[in-house]
Amino acid sequence: MEDRKLDVICFGRSSVDLYGDQVGGPLEDMQSFSKYIGGCATNIAVGTSRLGLRSSLITRVGDEQMGRFIRQTLIEEGVDVSHVSTDSERLTALVILGIRDLETFPHIFYRENCADMGIRAEHISRDYIASSKAVVLTGTHFSKPGVEEAGRAIIAYAKEAGTKVVLDIDYRPVLWGLTSHGDGENRFVESTAATKHVQSIIVDCDLIVGTEEEIHVAGGSINTIEAVKAIRALSDGTIVVKRGPMGCVVFPDDIPDTLDDGIWVKGKEIEVYNTLGAGDGFMSGFLRGWIRDETWQTCCTYGNASGAIVVSRHACSPEIPSWEELQDFLEHGSPTKRLREDQRLNHLHRVTNRSHHWPEVCAIAFDHRSQFEELAKKTGKDAEDISKFKKIIAAAAMQSVGDDDSPGVLIDDKYGFHALAQITGKDWWTARPVELPGSFPLAFEGGDNISTTLRDWPRTHIAKCLVQYHPDDDANIKRKQMEKISRLYDACLATGHDMLLEVIPPEGNGDMDDVIIRAMVDFYNNGIKPDWWKLQAAKSPQGWDNLERIITQHDPHCRGVVMLGLNAPMDQLIADFANGAGSPVCKGFAVGRTLFQDAAEAWFAGQISDDEARQQISQNYQSLLKSWRSLRHTTPIQRAI
Repeated sequence: MEDRKLDVICFGRSSVDLYGDQVGGPLEDMQSFSKYIGGCATNIAVGTSRLGLRSSLITRVGDEQMGRFIRQTLIEEGVDVSHVSTDSERLTALVILGIRDLETFPHIFYRENCADMGIRAEHISRDYIASSKAVVLTGTHFSKPGVEEAGRAIIAYAKEAGTKVVLDIDYRPVLWGLTSHGDGENRFVESTAATKHVQSIIVDCDLIVGTEEEIHVAGGSINTIEAVKAIRALSDGTIVVKRGPMGCVVFPDDIPDTLDDGIWVKGKEIEVYNTLGAGDGFMSGFLRGWIRDETWQTCCTYGNASGAIVVSRHACSPEIPSWEELQDFLEHGSPTKRLREDQRLNHLHRVTNRSHHWPEVCAIAFDHRSQFEELAKKTGKDAEDISKFKKIIAAAAMQSVGDDDSPGVLIDDKYGFHALAQITGKDWWTARPVELPGSFPLAFEGGDNISTTLRDWPRTHIAKCLVQYHPDDDANIKRKQMEKISRLYDACLATGHDMLLEVIPPEGNGDMDDVIIRAMVDFYNNGIKPDWWKLQAAKSPQGWDNLERIITQHDPHCRGVVMLGLNAPMDQLIADFANGAGSPVCKGFAVGRTLFQDAAEAWFAGQISDDEARQQISQNYQSLLKSWRSLRHTTPIQRAI
């Protein structure tokens, strides 16, 4: 089956999970929620993709914002969404969840006639099932007649094509109508009807995976080994029993008399924070090994470790590790059982599971505030005029870019909020400033509680901070600067925003290329790893080589450097582009006044119209885009980080 397009197709639930941000209380006391994609099948599709498998999902979502959120997130995660269909009549499922204590995780399912329960047999493609090495079925989608028919069609097509059939028992009594809506966390209710139903599925499965409680349901006995034996009487498939902190046990052949006599692989001991994503994390890791024909020991090791990483954190699919992260954890472990406090592992999780990727950035920067205030004051204009002109710049940017460009903007929300709203949602690289203009030592424009500021931002916005910093500054000044940047970095980690650090040392105090390198090392040595750097362009290829060396040494997953402009003449910028175009760490530019300053002065003075200003800025931006494209695409990249 090596020539098959896909490794795994998942079939089943797809929802939006709203996780309570407050921990240690009932759902009634939750004040705010974080939004993630969820549902067993969806989580496994994401997890297997992160772990390097070619994964897909068969499900349905509503024709509304939540459905679009699920689809877009799956695309960002590398999951094939060609068979994620849109249901115009049903809403996307929602689940509200919380963490009350280390054993209590209340949640409410909003799944009455939801979109993913609207999938039918006629929506299943025989050829698509045949394109995969395996299909993963989840138990909930056999609880109602319509979705059951779809699931059985998948089984039939898989059998025809020699595609392996995997069952995640995924038993949720509330979704079988066996508990009240408020008892969604209950994982086990004995039910003869549910047992009979599940047993009619397992006869066709090559791999059957469940917790001990789920095995009890499938086997019709609360004695685990007796339940396993009952499953074996119906199926020759491999049976995997998940045992939480005790690891897992595999039964590929005959069933012994005790559970411990199976292939028992223990996991690493960690502190559990939230068990809700454990099974999906485990299945993702186990499948990574199983699809690749690894040993049972290896499959279990991957599954146990992946599940352990997930239960140590807040959510479900967002916490499933990347392949690089999983390998690192298995090789090096962690100095703490509280994995959510392991800074090294958390950094690796963050940078290897990024959702947006910009191989190039060609940004027009107009986050300037004090400069526009001075211009407005000089010409008798006010804040409304500044905002109006920023909308003109945004319009110029939008009319300038073509399909081959990688556009971006750097806009403030003090005067540029409406321009920012125009751009947001267009998949442009979008950054906005947090520093108080001209502050030294650094201060934040929105006040010291920078986390509160960032929590109001869309998740795609990048937090840009300009800091005036020289490695030879007074020690007290350096300490204050570093404390502020550390606070911003921690806030970005907490809110999930990228951080862009713009470092501008004072002029005339040493070789600038060397000063910038030393400043970067200071930040790295203080545990600060910006996602982006915004720097003056290195003045030679050797300068770019030095930047590459420092970034590779301290954070090889850094997104890269964008060159700033400092109102330099256009020909100087193009000369700087020529030096940087061949460096893999140079991703492009974020240039402002060079493009709009002349137009701004004329417009504020009443000498040109809105249209004339827009055209002038557009022409300048197009010229810079053309110059960058020409240099970037004709200069060989010298090495890769």
